[in-house]
Amino acid sequence: MNLHAIRAIYLFELARTWRTLLQSIVSPVLSTSLYFVVFGSAIGSRMAQVDGVSYAAFIVPGLIMLSLLTESISNASFGIYFPRFTGTIYEILSAPISAMEIVAGYVGAAATKSIILGLIILITARLFVPFEIAHPLWMAAFLVLTAVTFSLFGFIIGVWADGFERLQIVPMLIVTPLTFLGGSFYSISMLPPVWRQITLFNPVVYLVSGFRWSFYGVSDVGVGVSLGMTVAFMAACLAVIAWIFKTGYRLKA
Repeated sequence: MNLHAIRAIYLFELARTWRTLLQSIVSPVLSTSLYFVVFGSAIGSRMAQVDGVSYAAFIVPGLIMLSLLTESISNASFGIYFPRFTGTIYEILSAPISAMEIVAGYVGAAATKSIILGLIILITARLFVPFEIAHPLWMAAFLVLTAVTFSLFGFIIGVWADGFERLQIVPMLIVTPLTFLGGSFYSISMLPPVWRQITLFNPVVYLVSGFRWSFYGVSDVGVGVSLGMTVAFMAACLAVIAWIFKTGYRLKA
């Protein structure tokens, strides 16, 4: 394995984060803080507990997951799209680097940035509401697994997109609505039976549920199911990426 190539891509992508610190870190943290103020303080003070957890604390995992999903996709999709846009992707493809090493560099950097952002939001949330993490190791595992999985998904979007506008279509019109409807701000047990069954087709439900379990030991679906769904989605993303490099889809055209 060419570790020097992976390191070069990884550090180059991380360096872009520090050049755009306001957009990459500060803006998402401020946006999430507003959610804590509106939902946690204003609305949470008028709501009873959810599954034995105060509402302000209950929404913490969901808000972290919302930022983690959108930023993972955004970071990875822009990271691979920009070399395609400028034409420098051909230099990378012609270099003695395997597809696995290219993906490891870009996805690793995108996931690292998302994990850093998630930890910053976690620390920021502690300033607004007191909460405890029941299973910190599982919390870290879900955080890393989700960041890597959706960075792989973002890599696919970056290859598929043929313009900057398309980079925003999936995160804005699909992922964000699914996250809001996936139990980020409520427990799906509060829904009528019919809507509860429909909600189970939303893959984000399993991510939020598993992540919330690592905090408070409560979940809408089994932890094993949440973990299995995440791993299955990661495997599907890896299969698509393998096909992309095998066929050269939108990379060699």
